[in-house]
Amino acid sequence: MWLQQRLKGLPGLLSSSWARRLLLLLVLLLVAYWYLGAARARGGGRGAEPWGPAALCLQTASGAWREQTQRGDALPLPEEAAGAGEPRVAVAGNGFLLLDVSAGRLWVRPAGPAAGPPLATEYPALVRLRALGGRGEARAALAALRDGAVRRLRCVQTGPGAGDCVTVREEVVAHRSRPHLYLQRIRIANPTGRVAAFEASAPAAASALGGRFTTSLEKVEERQFLLSSGRLLLAGSPKVVLVVVAAKKLVSRVQVAPESHFDETVLSVVYTSEPIEVSRLEETFSKLREAAKKEMLEVMQMGVEDLFQEHQQTWSDLFISGIEMRKITDAHTPSSETVNMTLYYVLSTVPAPLLDPLLAGEDREKIEASLNYADHCFSGHATMHAQNLWPPRLTSVSQILQLSDLWKLTLQKRGCKGLVTAGVHGLMQGMVLSFGGLQFTENHLQFQADPDVLHNSYSLRGIHYNKDLISLAVLLDAEGKPFLHVSVKFQEKPVRLYACEAGCMNEPVELTSEARGHTFPVMVTQPITPLLYISTDLVHLQDLRHTLHLKAILAHEEHMAKQYPGLPFLFWFSVASLITLFHLFLFKLIYNEYCGPGAKPLFRSKVAVPDSAR
Repeated sequence: MWLQQRLKGLPGLLSSSWARRLLLLLVLLLVAYWYLGAARARGGGRGAEPWGPAALCLQTASGAWREQTQRGDALPLPEEAAGAGEPRVAVAGNGFLLLDVSAGRLWVRPAGPAAGPPLATEYPALVRLRALGGRGEARAALAALRDGAVRRLRCVQTGPGAGDCVTVREEVVAHRSRPHLYLQRIRIANPTGRVAAFEASAPAAASALGGRFTTSLEKVEERQFLLSSGRLLLAGSPKVVLVVVAAKKLVSRVQVAPESHFDETVLSVVYTSEPIEVSRLEETFSKLREAAKKEMLEVMQMGVEDLFQEHQQTWSDLFISGIEMRKITDAHTPSSETVNMTLYYVLSTVPAPLLDPLLAGEDREKIEASLNYADHCFSGHATMHAQNLWPPRLTSVSQILQLSDLWKLTLQKRGCKGLVTAGVHGLMQGMVLSFGGLQFTENHLQFQADPDVLHNSYSLRGIHYNKDLISLAVLLDAEGKPFLHVSVKFQEKPVRLYACEAGCMNEPVELTSEARGHTFPVMVTQPITPLLYISTDLVHLQDLRHTLHLKAILAHEEHMAKQYPGLPFLFWFSVASLITLFHLFLFKLIYNEYCGPGAKPLFRSKVAVPDSAR
């Protein structure tokens, strides 16, 4: 009653002019708040108005990044994670060096065969550029997965006009095949009509190093660079780890003329010692300095583009193998972004012994053999739904290192010790095998995924089988039924490969390098056995059907129907009984109303009213 009375009085309240004006003002404020909030969410950077010239410049300059992200070749690294806690950490590494690009911090691994975990240094690893006279700026960062690089973009507003923006692009890589080298490429484009000035803090700036490192200017063969030396203390040990860094010298102030650009690549070479006694400091420092000088002169004589291409080619070769998520239908399966970011993080912390030119021929052959046929790897259930192995977000270098150690331990305990020894190439192979539950046995490769989780669509590419590469995909047809797709890429002389589905009751199919590949139905056996077998031995696959001793072989949809038969008969009988009783009760009410004692007539006759009664 109270609400009804208030609603009746609402038109009278709005009849006054001040009330209508107040209501209009509230509506305008809500619209403005919504618009500004949406614009801020779309803004690309920090330190500038989301709708200002710097943010608009950033959206235009990062257009190519969106295409890379859509292809799955790159992942954005926002400096501020909106509503999701801390942002992902931006790192570039090669197993010996690890660069925290966000913090500008260098992590190094001690030398020696028994090297411990990476250690954080206080060395300012990257050049920092501070715009002089800037009115605002917007920033963005990206992890280029296939290039093994972190790219950063800044748009600095230098004037009042929409076109008064200077773009600063940076690319940071830890060279994959030269473990002691990392590079920072800087490109400043100034399309405006005024000079753009930046203050540069060099990696070996005396004010940044403090008392932790000592720096000297070295001149060798008409080339000069900065040589910094420092030490790292080990927790609970009297020993120390020595660090020597040779870095290209950069001017402290950068000025870019109107309508021009500035390009510079800072090369840095890092050498570390094994944990040593304090008494060996001078001797060890001398050896490390000579090694750093030698490599620094070598890379300074090379072309910068050659160094980048060398790194990108080596890194892209790693991603011949990989995992692609196509369709996810539940909340427990990691997204494509999570999978790719995990692969990138873990590979950045693992060395590559196969790329070491000093590796002995016998050791190289042993590692390559374990890569081509990882016997008994991966045993156990698939890791697809192990959230601690595929975390959705990592926000520090320490978390990345812990994840890398967990992956190594998991693979070692699941029969993949040889792959872990093979370094980054082996770890990529082990992670791909474990994701889908692929296992090598003495005679074949088997796909032993859980048939109950095949409602997700994904593909595993670049699986080494001898010297050939196999790709396996779990796909869904138009009715949502899963099937398997297998393709082969022969690397050298083609060999005969055969495959058969669960139970191998049908004749094995020879796999070829045809582009369309081969498809296999998903069959489920009782008891459960692998869903697919691949082998070079045709007779072995033909003999499998006689050794599995199965009770039944069902199609996937029949298996799922038995697993989830629906609600029990008693439930449906109860529902039907309640519906029937309700209708009987309703019929009784209607009957008593119109047909029972004292029932009302169905039709009322009209009775004429006399004129005198009117």
